[in-house]
Amino acid sequence: MPAKNRILVTGGAGFIGSNLIDCLLEKGNKVIVFDNLSSGKMEFIEHHLENPDFSFVKGDLLDPEAIESACKDADMVCHVAANPDVKLGASDTKVHLDQNILATYNLLEAMRKGSAKRIAFTSTSTVYGEASIMPTPENYGPLIPISLYGASKLACEALITSYTHTFDMQAWIFRFANIVGPRSTHGITVDFINKLKENPRRLEILGDGKQEKSYLHVSECVNGILFAIEKSKEEVNIFNIGSEDTISATGIGKVVVEEMGLSDVEFTYTGGSRGWKGDVPRMRLGIEKLKAIGWKPAYTSEKSVRETARSLLTGN
Repeated sequence: MPAKNRILVTGGAGFIGSNLIDCLLEKGNKVIVFDNLSSGKMEFIEHHLENPDFSFVKGDLLDPEAIESACKDADMVCHVAANPDVKLGASDTKVHLDQNILATYNLLEAMRKGSAKRIAFTSTSTVYGEASIMPTPENYGPLIPISLYGASKLACEALITSYTHTFDMQAWIFRFANIVGPRSTHGITVDFINKLKENPRRLEILGDGKQEKSYLHVSECVNGILFAIEKSKEEVNIFNIGSEDTISATGIGKVVVEEMGLSDVEFTYTGGSRGWKGDVPRMRLGIEKLKAIGWKPAYTSEKSVRETARSLLTGN
C-alpha cells in the first residue's frame, strides 16, 4: 500500500492488531489506534507512543460519536476489533452481537460519513462451519456457522460487502485459520502453558485430542494481509489466510510439553469430538487464491505453535 496513508486500526492494542501496526508503521504509514482496552494491552503498543506517525484513541465502537471522530480523517480502516472468544457465545448470547455486529455497523456508518472508503476486515474460518471440503476454498457454500462467533463474523462480512456496493467503498475480507504468536492472550497454546504451570504432571485436553486444525504465525498473517491489499484491487476481495497443514490438539500438547522441558506428563481428555459447543473439530483453509497472486506461508502449523510457545515462555 502507498506510504503515508492515514490508517485507522480498530483493536490495535490487541494481539493481531498490535502486530499489524508494527508492520504498518515500519512501511511508513501514519497509524491511529482505536481501542477500548477491554482485551488489548497498552504494553503491546507503548513502544510507539513517541512516534509522530502514531496516535492512540481510547474509545468504544459502541459509541458512534467516538468512532466517527477517530475515523473522519482516515484514508483506510483495518478493522481488527472484536470479541474473539468463540466459547463465550454459548453462555452470553449477546456479546458477539454487540461487540462484533453492532460495532462493525457503527464503524461502517462512520466510514460512510467520513473520508475512509477502504476497509480490511479480519474474519474467521468459523464462517464455514463444518465444511465438507478440505482444504476449504473461499467459494465454499452454503456457509453454515455453528458458533455465535462465526455467525457474527459472517454477518459483519455481509454488512461490509453491502456497504461496499451501496456506498462505493472497497473491501478486503480475510478469513483466518488459528493465528498464534507473540502477544497471544488466549487459545489452546496459552491454555496449555497455563495448565502445565499449575500442574506440570498432568494436562487436560478438551475433547478427544484428535481435533485437527491449521495454525499460522501472526507475522505471516500480517504479511499476507498487507500483500493481498497491495496486489488485489477488486471491489470486494475475500481471502483465506492459513498454513498448508494441520496439527492435532494432542500434537500441540506435546509441543508445549517439550518447550517447557517437562517429561512424564499425563494427558487426559474430557471426551467427545469437540472441545466445546460450537468447536469445529477439523479445519484447514484452502489458500490457492493467495498463492495465485504470489504469497504463501513459510511456517508449518507445528512450527507456528512451537515458536508461539517459545515466545510466550521466554517473553520474547
